[in-house]
Amino acid sequence: MELSKNYIPASAEDKWYQYWMDKQYFRSVPDERPPFTIVIPPPNVTGVLHMGHTLNETVQDILVRHARMSGFNACWVPGSDHASIATESKVVNMLKDEKGIEKSQLSREEFLKYAYEWKDKYGGIIYHQIKKLGCSVDWDRVSFTMDDHYYKAVIRVFVDLYDKGLIYRGARMINWDPKAKTALSDEEVEYKELNGKLYHVKYAIVNGDGKPTGEFITIATQRPETIMGDTAICVNPEDERYAHLNGHFAVVPLVNRKVPIIYDTYVDKEFGTGALKVTPAHDINDYNLGLKHNLEIVDTLNDDGTLSAAAEVFVGEDRFRARKKVVAALQEQGLMVKEEEYATRLGYSQRNPDTVVEPRISTQWFVKMADMAQPALDAVVNGDVKIHPGDRFLATYKYWMENVKDWCISRQLWWGQQIPAWYDDNGQFVVAETHDAALKLYAEKFGKQATKLKQDEDCLDTWFSSWLWPVEVFNGISDPDNKDINYYYPTSVLVTGQDIIFFWVARMIMAGLEYKQVKPFSDVYFTGMVRDKLGRKMSKQLGNSPDLLELIEKYGADAVRFGIMISSPAGNDLLFDDTSCEQGRFFNNKMWNALKLVKMWKPVENTGAPVPTFAVEWMENRLNEVHAEVEKLFKDFRLSEALKAIYSLIWDDFCSWYLEWIKPGFEQPIDAGVYEKTIGFFERLVQLLHPFMPFITEELYHLLRERKAGDDVVIRQFARPAAANNTVLVEGALAKEVISSIRDARNKNQFKPKDEIGLHIETHHENAFKRIENIIAKQVNANVVAYTKEAIPGAIALVIGKDKFYLVTEREVDPAAQKEQLLKDLEYQQGFLKSVENKLSNERFVANAKPEVVEAERKKQADCIAKIQAIEESLKTL
Repeated sequence: MELSKNYIPASAEDKWYQYWMDKQYFRSVPDERPPFTIVIPPPNVTGVLHMGHTLNETVQDILVRHARMSGFNACWVPGSDHASIATESKVVNMLKDEKGIEKSQLSREEFLKYAYEWKDKYGGIIYHQIKKLGCSVDWDRVSFTMDDHYYKAVIRVFVDLYDKGLIYRGARMINWDPKAKTALSDEEVEYKELNGKLYHVKYAIVNGDGKPTGEFITIATQRPETIMGDTAICVNPEDERYAHLNGHFAVVPLVNRKVPIIYDTYVDKEFGTGALKVTPAHDINDYNLGLKHNLEIVDTLNDDGTLSAAAEVFVGEDRFRARKKVVAALQEQGLMVKEEEYATRLGYSQRNPDTVVEPRISTQWFVKMADMAQPALDAVVNGDVKIHPGDRFLATYKYWMENVKDWCISRQLWWGQQIPAWYDDNGQFVVAETHDAALKLYAEKFGKQATKLKQDEDCLDTWFSSWLWPVEVFNGISDPDNKDINYYYPTSVLVTGQDIIFFWVARMIMAGLEYKQVKPFSDVYFTGMVRDKLGRKMSKQLGNSPDLLELIEKYGADAVRFGIMISSPAGNDLLFDDTSCEQGRFFNNKMWNALKLVKMWKPVENTGAPVPTFAVEWMENRLNEVHAEVEKLFKDFRLSEALKAIYSLIWDDFCSWYLEWIKPGFEQPIDAGVYEKTIGFFERLVQLLHPFMPFITEELYHLLRERKAGDDVVIRQFARPAAANNTVLVEGALAKEVISSIRDARNKNQFKPKDEIGLHIETHHENAFKRIENIIAKQVNANVVAYTKEAIPGAIALVIGKDKFYLVTEREVDPAAQKEQLLKDLEYQQGFLKSVENKLSNERFVANAKPEVVEAERKKQADCIAKIQAIEESLKTL
């Protein structure tokens, strides 16, 4: 068949993905092979793959494909998360915008019907993108956190933890999202440094009888809209300015409420005015002061962030509009002393990034985390679960786990697992998996029968379902001893983003140890943050995140995978733009052109031409060397470095060097043995590259030769690479260096490609050149290669390594130009030597660097000294 000018991704990608699916290559069932299991971090069901997902999914596919080709029974479980807050918000907006229906007009069952319709309509988008990217997931195992078995597992875990005393219900200060109208956990609040204002407000002082004293006390607040909820003024007992106010009261502006002046060392005498307004309903520190001093709680905010009736003024106004009105009213009454700029830190809802979180006292459900956190901390500290890169993220993990707080798990939403708490008309409750079980338990607990109990309206935090992911995707809680959970669990590696190290990673370890008594995975690979070329985090708000499908359409899936992996060392942020995909496309075409070149050659037995045996031997050893290096890099999860090694092997060693070394003359045949070896090398190369770029490698593999059924690179097993012969590798490196240097000299002297030269080598190691003479002569167009003990008059002289080379030509050579070039080379080498010697003279470097690194620097030093001597000797002959 005639090959196209360039590789056309679109013609290969859908064809091969469907072919792999038809062959069921991604399907996994337990067998005698060792398992290699990955569970996908479930993306939101209503989402699309952004570039962070693209990186994450590509890394997982690389690991899975490599494992599949290495003798493992690879199982990659796909799935999605129901994403309570995000999905419910989308459904609520859809109902309002498209149908004119408010959520409050619907029953829970009616709303959930619409939510499932939304999920069915949009939930498949992300799976389509995963396929387009080439991900080899087991599509027979798709999981969803609201599947029936999963739902039941979450409820079972809630009941179990409650029965163990690890879940409790209570009124606490929590984080409230006024837009979603739900509680958030501490970890779902993202803080931003902002410039705000500090308002200084006067409060009138009255004595114990309520009579004005004529004095005022000034407080400084960032939130004047909460003044109406003040229930005390607090000062430091050691602050002499306020000692005389003991037993007095302050009058809250605008609402004229008399509140006590209290004393507590919590107040910093030096901050602001040294006096603090105490608003227990709207600040966690004030709440704690309120508990300590038995203060009244006045909640002045509704669940949507508007002022409640308890505020008495500006009722129904949005909190931020109310702030402006409160400030204006205080100014009008002469109670505003001053305003000043103030650097502050505000918490925003992670799910609604434009919404400021409101501290609020609320009765919620909590998980006691301290007891569960310790085993999960130990598992990582003792190396049972390894974090990559550990040097960056181990400390973060330890900090989270050593400072863990109780986890607020109830959400005031309908889309999610409904909390299995059942209440009677008096608010007494029991916790049970079903209504029938609750009735039975109620009778046992309270000694009376109940005909009907009402289930808690709230649902559970999404993370309370996803922390069971590695276990329940194999039905490990709903069916604890099934063959899948016993075979695939614990999973092999978790690939995820660093931003959910506590949200998800730590909690999965907790849940795995609690319910399987075994870690959920052996390794955790943290990908970095994907940023644009200006260093900004990619986001919808900035509009700097490219559309994945558009990238694939433009460059092809392999090029996109290449583009995001070539610059993404584990854990480090990466700068991504289209140029890296362009590089991937160039790479595709480089391999495509190599295929076209090889397919043009006609293999013949005994061509009569010299057989390039060294070239074949060198390429085989380079393949073995790089293959061994790649296997080590995979074990260390250094996938970007592995791709770079393969890229260099294919682009430089195979395409740019090896194919040139063996290429037959114009319209001449190639030795059949060399041709067969070359096809074999090409096959090994595409096999090495396949996990990174699956589509083009399968296409090339099938175009190299006719294949039997089932002979596909996707399942071709890696052979253990033979030990590389270092002598051959050194000789090959020498050939490349000599050829490059002589070609450079030819170009500088404006030789035409057809101009022949005579090459004379002055060296103490003639044997090093014997096997590469023919290759050098062919590549530099030398009609003779000879050895000499002295300089050749009239020749172009150059120094390569410790050896001198003389290019003899019929053209007249300019000694001045020769000298100028040698002096440039000498200056460069002297500068390089100085930098190496500076490093070696640094005692800290020598003491702290690895011995092999220090030895490498010493070798550079010795080689550089030898080269300087050779250049100086050459200069003497001019």
